[in-house]
Amino acid sequence: MAKNDITAERRHRMVETQLAERGITDARVLAAMSTVARERFVACDQQDLAYEDRPLPIGEGQTISQPYIVAFMIEALQLGPGNKVLEIGGGSGYAAAVLAHVARTVLTIERLPALADLARRNLAAAGVKNVTVKCADGTQGWREDAPFDAILVSAGAPDVPRPLLEQLAVGGRIVVPVGGDPTSQDLIRIVRTAADRFERTLLTSVRFVPLIGEAGWQPDTG
Repeated sequence: MAKNDITAERRHRMVETQLAERGITDARVLAAMSTVARERFVACDQQDLAYEDRPLPIGEGQTISQPYIVAFMIEALQLGPGNKVLEIGGGSGYAAAVLAHVARTVLTIERLPALADLARRNLAAAGVKNVTVKCADGTQGWREDAPFDAILVSAGAPDVPRPLLEQLAVGGRIVVPVGGDPTSQDLIRIVRTAADRFERTLLTSVRFVPLIGEAGWQPDTG
């Protein structure tokens, strides 16, 4: 069997066993996860592990989240095909690539220049056209392009950054890991139901790297 066939089979098995069998039901999310080649977004020496149910290192002390968590968080955003999405913590670009198949426009912020460059290269190599990458402090959001229909935060915050709440459209959703311990968080979904009203729902417990920035953890946070 050719290598491309082997990786496609592994990707199909990942979607079936790690996602569908564990409760991911959004057909568009499952289709996106079936389409995006995760091996493009991990280091060369990690490609054989690309479809295991685990996070993997991507350099700069950061990781790519396990496939189930990526699918779970994107499903929790309840996206429509016309939505504009902001991602905080772009990493190597994998979640943005998945989002690009589910939403109309994706803007992703990565604070580390080396990873922002990596994400741009990976997304270009994957043929993704509707994602824009910026290197900046993600806790401040992307004010010039707000409001957003949905915001995905792929790092753990001590609390929800106020700029992100301000940049969420009424009716919009933000999914973010929050907790006082920088290595352990509660994943919550917040819906902006009115200009001055937000509703929170606890989704599950997670472990993300810290969200570093002015409205997040300080740079020396472990």
